[in-house]
Amino acid sequence: MRVVIAPDKFKGSLSAPDVAAHLSAGLRRAAEQAERDIETTLIPVADGGEGTLDAAVAAGFTRRTATVTGPLGQLVKADFAVRGTEAVIEMATASGLALLPTGPNRETAKTATSQGTGELIRTALDLGCRRITLGVGGSANNDGGAGLLRGLGVRFLDSNSNELPPGGAALARLETIDTADLDLRLEDTTVILASDVDNPLLGPSGAPAVFGPQKGATPDDVTELDAALTRFVEVLTAEVGQKATRAAKAPGAGAAGGVGYAALAMLNAERKPGIDVVLEFTDLEQRTEGADLVITGEGSLDEQSLLGKTPMGVARAAARAGIPVIAVCGRTTLDMQQIEESGFQRVYPLTELESNVEICMAEAGRLLEELGQHIGVRLIEEHAASGTASAQKKEPLNA
Repeated sequence: MRVVIAPDKFKGSLSAPDVAAHLSAGLRRAAEQAERDIETTLIPVADGGEGTLDAAVAAGFTRRTATVTGPLGQLVKADFAVRGTEAVIEMATASGLALLPTGPNRETAKTATSQGTGELIRTALDLGCRRITLGVGGSANNDGGAGLLRGLGVRFLDSNSNELPPGGAALARLETIDTADLDLRLEDTTVILASDVDNPLLGPSGAPAVFGPQKGATPDDVTELDAALTRFVEVLTAEVGQKATRAAKAPGAGAAGGVGYAALAMLNAERKPGIDVVLEFTDLEQRTEGADLVITGEGSLDEQSLLGKTPMGVARAAARAGIPVIAVCGRTTLDMQQIEESGFQRVYPLTELESNVEICMAEAGRLLEELGQHIGVRLIEEHAASGTASAQKKEPLNA
């Protein structure tokens, strides 16, 4: 028997590779006790945000590290991944909320920069990469991607031709954008924007209004940031033409505090759903061929999961291959009808084993191994039953 284990992270508890490893250990334990063989294929996945880098490394990419500018200007060591001429960059490693020393607040909402992410792209270009997947979840900035462009050679000047300080708020004083030193290698580079966010850059559904409060912005800050990013679009349009105005209205422009806008307007990025991008570079569909079961999951399996997050992407891939799929999770709010309509044979929440959510999170590894063993026992029983039924069908009628 062969089982493909393709989970996302259990946020706050375990990374996707750890989730997969614990489930595999439980399955192997069941196989040993039954003196049977269960082969496991571990394919950690993600939805384009945090965890995308782990998925890339598990898929055969090599982890690299570069020292870049953090969200508040401090130097940070940020990981990315390379395979041949392809790179995967997880924005959170260079420009993420987790890199804010005291967490998000009003000041960081207005001054945080995405510059380090641009520097990671430049480092990947230095290594010969010409296809770059940019996963943009978990960002700290609201700078419209101006920082990302700064990291790639663009200069942002005020009326006195002085460089503006980093952050979205400073763009209110923007007078000139100098793109003369934008890295020319980008012209021959394919950039994939891995994001499920379909918000535009500006307005009531834009980056400041929707995501600014999560990053510390007050209502007044949101108004200030939206006006500053409006100025950014006006000046960039004067520099590069109407494509800058069109990009501001495009789905995904509001991703990652507007980094989606910079990628679409200046890097000619193609936006794709994050889970589709990850499943592509992990070759999940090809690696599930011939499997008896696919296991996926994430920390909380709920209504948001049904909108295209990791478990649903894996479930669709398994369905195309005709392979049954089950989900494991820390907790679930889905009812039986939602589970069936999602294509899962069954959902196994850890809360069925331990009702205390804090213990579930603290001891997720142990509980996943216990759950994996239970799934393994059930799989072995079903496999044996199907084998017996098949043998009986083959017996002669007069046997």
